[in-house]
Amino acid sequence: MSRLRFRRGIAVLGAAVALAATAVAPTQAAPGGSGAPGSPGARAQASLEWVALGDSYTAGVIQASGDEFETPRDGCARTTGSYPEVVRRDLGSLVALRNVSCGAAEIQHIALEEQEPLGRPQPLLGPDPDAPFAKVAPQLDAVSPATDLITVGIGGNSAGFGPVLKRCVELGLAVGNNGAPCEEELGATLPATLAKVRRDYDAMLTAIHARAPFARVLTVGYPHVVPEDSTRCTWGDLREFASITHGDLTWARTQLLEPLNGIISEVTAAHGDTFVDVYAGGEDHSVCDRTGSRNWVDGVYTSLVPAVPALVHPNPRGHEHVAQRLEDAILAG
Repeated sequence: MSRLRFRRGIAVLGAAVALAATAVAPTQAAPGGSGAPGSPGARAQASLEWVALGDSYTAGVIQASGDEFETPRDGCARTTGSYPEVVRRDLGSLVALRNVSCGAAEIQHIALEEQEPLGRPQPLLGPDPDAPFAKVAPQLDAVSPATDLITVGIGGNSAGFGPVLKRCVELGLAVGNNGAPCEEELGATLPATLAKVRRDYDAMLTAIHARAPFARVLTVGYPHVVPEDSTRCTWGDLREFASITHGDLTWARTQLLEPLNGIISEVTAAHGDTFVDVYAGGEDHSVCDRTGSRNWVDGVYTSLVPAVPALVHPNPRGHEHVAQRLEDAILAG
């Protein structure tokens, strides 16, 4: 969004917060019994209490998305350039962020299960040198009835992004840039996998609303990782998709990534929440659009000399794009 629109949005949100702070007397609950803890009538505060939930596409993780800022490290690898941190800086005192996103998180790690974080694994070199890390609590533990805003970006790991990427690289290396060997091996299993993602995502949103019944919930989709025309990708380039065939890239985009975004959008709407679409507008900013640094997502590696792994994750430009879309949604109220 434009800087002018951003400043106007900030002014609108600031005025709304100020109005809410003066409209509710501290000793008098609003009509209708809304004085219960966590209800709008019980809280008059200067900023929105915001909790960011999600996986590595939220946390940042890769070196290209900035430095880790937590000491001691908990293995979730949240970075300074990740979109929650960009929004935090842009909106300033209007939000009070608690970012508990975590690399490698799956849907069950939001509300149901502890997670053992991986830190920053190094392809070919092994695990993070500080691993193993202690388990972290389900991310929903950071949410309370007083939480005003919850953002959640999750689902890719539950849909198998990582294993599919790895297997497609292996199969493409064996056959060259011919056909779609990954689709042939894994395609039949995808419908059941995505059906489970739908059920789990629905249960997760139900749990989020039960924990914070007055919170506004924004779900964040996944970016335009693969170009519309997969032949724009250079087969064998580790800065793109390595040895994944053009056929398998098209399959992954149309049968995995786009359906996953569709599921997130549909389940979000069913719960009355807001879906933040970060796929739209990214058609010319895929992993393979590296000319002129147009890519918003890095490939298997960000660079080869020095070797900087990315494992197909958003770079700073990608996180900035998501942050702008999320700011639009937050300021829309």
